[in-house]
Amino acid sequence: MKRIVFLAIFFFPVFSFAQLFPFDLWHEGKIVLESGDTLKGSVKYDLQDLLLIKYSGRLESFSARKILLFEIYDQTYRRYRQFYSLPYSPSGGYKTPIFFEVLSEGKITLLSREKVEVRSYSYSPYMMYNSYNQRKVLAHTYYTLKENGDIELFKGGKNAWYDLMGNKADDVHAYVKEYKLDFDNKYQLKSIIDYYNSTFTHK
Repeated sequence: MKRIVFLAIFFFPVFSFAQLFPFDLWHEGKIVLESGDTLKGSVKYDLQDLLLIKYSGRLESFSARKILLFEIYDQTYRRYRQFYSLPYSPSGGYKTPIFFEVLSEGKITLLSREKVEVRSYSYSPYMMYNSYNQRKVLAHTYYTLKENGDIELFKGGKNAWYDLMGNKADDVHAYVKEYKLDFDNKYQLKSIIDYYNSTFTHK
């Protein structure tokens, strides 16, 4: 029996799917409905643009069509997060409201959406067999909100961000280098875009 278990470890992938993500949890927050009413309580969102709120002994659910925005205090990140319901179509056709997290507002308005990806990691490079571990990870897709209200999917890497910054790119590059910031880290990217946007504020 021990031999069977031993071989299973070598020949089959190990799955680590028990991690909890922010959308699995309840957060203290508020939602602003399309009607203008504000509800405060415990909020839980999902990746299908549905929202649950517990308030005054009640439990209600809303789609993105019924909500203007919601705000939560996320214990996993220990920060406030704000989401807007905005019309979007990935194909450029009919737009429907979906939730976007607003990371930075200004010359570049940076939006984000979460998704779960399954990634494989080497289990042990010293074993004689190629075993591996599969893990669910939280990934982020980024968008920019244009002045005309259009939302554009951002597909590039750090060089594409610098291209968007025009003659401010060298200044931002120095800032990134000084603080050792990573464009692939969500909140470090926010810091970079916040800094870029701050160069347009009047002193």
